Amino acid sequence: MAGAAGGPTLVIQTAFLGDVVLTTPLLQALAAEHGPVDVVTTPGAAALLEADPAVRRVIRYDKHGEARGLRGIVVLARELRATGYRRAYLPHRSWRSAAIAWLAGITERIGFDDAPARLLYTTRRRRAGAHESDRLLALSGAAGYPVSVGLSGDDEASAEAWLIARDVPRHFVAMAPGSIWGTKRWGRFAELAAAIEHFVVVVGGPEDRDLGREIVAAASGRAVNAAGALPLRAAAAVIARAGVLVTNDSAPLHLAQAVGTPTIAVFGPTVKEFGFGPRGPDDLLIDAGALPCRPCSTHGPQRCPLGHHRCMTDIAVEPVALATDRIMTRHHE
Repeated sequence: MAGAAGGPTLVIQTAFLGDVVLTTPLLQALAAEHGPVDVVTTPGAAALLEADPAVRRVIRYDKHGEARGLRGIVVLARELRATGYRRAYLPHRSWRSAAIAWLAGITERIGFDDAPARLLYTTRRRRAGAHESDRLLALSGAAGYPVSVGLSGDDEASAEAWLIARDVPRHFVAMAPGSIWGTKRWGRFAELAAAIEHFVVVVGGPEDRDLGREIVAAASGRAVNAAGALPLRAAAAVIARAGVLVTNDSAPLHLAQAVGTPTIAVFGPTVKEFGFGPRGPDDLLIDAGALPCRPCSTHGPQRCPLGHHRCMTDIAVEPVALATDRIMTRHHE
């Protein structure tokens, strides 16, 4: 480890929760070189990093709430300037992140050469790699660090206690039916829960509770709803105990990858070539195949631009159920 001579190292990553998970290899690489780093991130993602050994300090930045707008940028930049950071890494390619680092007077500002805000960087690096976690790691110049989530003993104990209190069997399927992008939601999770014989634990945020209730109702006593019921890291610990996670292209997919849980990812408007799919040896990506309208955008819009949403409605329950049974059978062995 080279140490933190000249001031600590800062990472500014205020993208979505899944992007923060995919940034953890970069954090590990930077900590190995400079010592544990400070991270500016959103309030929703902050808890994910607070137990990460690569992170010294988490700085919450509510860019859509109380810290929104120019005033919030200036206030945060003033706080960062007082800390005396020597270098800032900017995996999120936004003007806001670059402006914060520049206004904070951070001497070295390292970002990607294809970022709109690259003029504010002092060092520009190429985004290289097929998967987004590898691309983000490339910002450090290192390779070989995995996606990870730092779970504490309390996180593990909370997950275990929650499952025991609800008589959840040892072997269960986790399902994550939500996404902040409407067209990324496969609408047949409840049918899937009814089609399989395994116990189901629904995971997600508070906004996914109603989807969870539909799944619980369809499973006829073989499901419980953990959506919004647990802190983020405890929810990750629940995913870690599952035999498989069935999920949309959303943050739980990346949490499952971080904790080593086999993953079945249902992709609709987005495609694996974007670099956000599962990568494990037992993982599977299921989609509707080639459609002339697919992919329709980087994230997937809230509503299908053509009104038919075939990228999701064409995905039947049967192949997902068969894949779930196959992975659970291996999990029992």
